[in-house]
Amino acid sequence: MKNLYIMGTAGSGKTALAVGLALKLVEQGYRVAYFKPVGHTTGFREQHDEDARLMQEVLDLKHPLDMIVPFIAGPSYLSGCRQGDVLERVLFCYRQVSAGADVVLIGGAAFPHIMGCWGLDAATLARKLEATVLFTIRIENDFSLDRAIFFNRYLAQQGIQVLGNIFNNVPRPLLAKTEGIYKAILNEQGYRTLGIIPQCPELSSPTVMEFYETLGGEILAGEENMNRLVEDVIIGAMTIESALGYLRRAPNKAVITGGDRADLALAALETNTSVVILTGGLYPDIKVIARAAEKNVPLILVHYDTFTTIEKLAEVSRHIRPRDRKRITLAKENVEKYCDFTAILQVVGD
Repeated sequence: MKNLYIMGTAGSGKTALAVGLALKLVEQGYRVAYFKPVGHTTGFREQHDEDARLMQEVLDLKHPLDMIVPFIAGPSYLSGCRQGDVLERVLFCYRQVSAGADVVLIGGAAFPHIMGCWGLDAATLARKLEATVLFTIRIENDFSLDRAIFFNRYLAQQGIQVLGNIFNNVPRPLLAKTEGIYKAILNEQGYRTLGIIPQCPELSSPTVMEFYETLGGEILAGEENMNRLVEDVIIGAMTIESALGYLRRAPNKAVITGGDRADLALAALETNTSVVILTGGLYPDIKVIARAAEKNVPLILVHYDTFTTIEKLAEVSRHIRPRDRKRITLAKENVEKYCDFTAILQVVGD
C-alpha cells in the first residue's frame, strides 16, 4: 500500500487535485482511500470537513466522517480541550480507513504547520504514515516560490520523500513566468515539477453561497441565485465617480460597501455583479432591495464593519460539492491534461 500526502497552503487546490488523482487511480484499477488527519469546517453552519464529505461520495467510502477526519482544528483549538493521545487516534483512524486499499490519498490541512503544538503538523504525520509528498503551489508572486522552496527544503531535511510539485490555479498572466522561470528555479534547486495547472474560474472561484456561509448575515434579495461565481472583489469606499470605472471593468464581482451607500449599491447593480454585500448592519434604502430583486442579484446584509468583512473573506475558498459533477469532471481533466500522471503512477505502482 502507498500513501500519497497532498500538502500545500490554503487555496492551492489540494482538494481538486485529490479528486482528480483519485478518479484517475480508480480508472487504472487501484483501490483508493482518502484520509485527512486534520480538517476544518467551512462557515458558521457547517460541522464537518467539506473535503472529507466530497471524497466520501466520490470514492464511495463507508467509514464515517469523524474517522476519515479524526480532528477538526479551528484557530483556537488549544482552548477547552486536552491533547491526550491524539497521535494514537490519528493512527487508529488511518488503519481503519486504509484497510484493503492500494493507495491512500492523505489530504493536508489548510497550512502544513497547523496543529504542530500537538505533533499533528503535516511533516510529522508524513513521517509517521511513511507517506510520499505531493506539494501544491499557489503562485501569487515571487514570494510564493520562496515559500514553496522553503517547504521542499524542510521536508527533505526531515527525511520525507517529495515526489514533486504541482503549480495549481496559476493565474493566466503568470503562466509564462511559471513555465519559464519558476519551474526552472525549482529544478535548479533539485525539486521536480509535475504539473502546471492554469486557473479555472469554475474550480477556483467561490460562489455567493460560500461567501454567505463564511459571513452569515441576512439575504435581502436574489436568494435563488446564490450559486453565481465570484471572480473579483471590489470595496466600495470611494466616491461614486471614482467607483464607476472599477465597477464596469470587473465582471462577476462581489461589491462590498456600507448599508448607507445606496448610490454605490445601485451603481453596482447596473453592472455585471454577482453579489452586493452591505456592511455595518445598516438596512439599505428600499430602492436598493427592489432593484436587486428586479435584477435577481443576491443582496446580503452583514453586521460586521467593512474591514472585518474583508478580513473574513480571506477564509473563503472554492469547494467542490459532492453532487457537483461538472467540477469533479474538470478536476480529473486537469490531472489528465496538465500533470505528469505517469510519474505519479510509477511511485504508486512500485
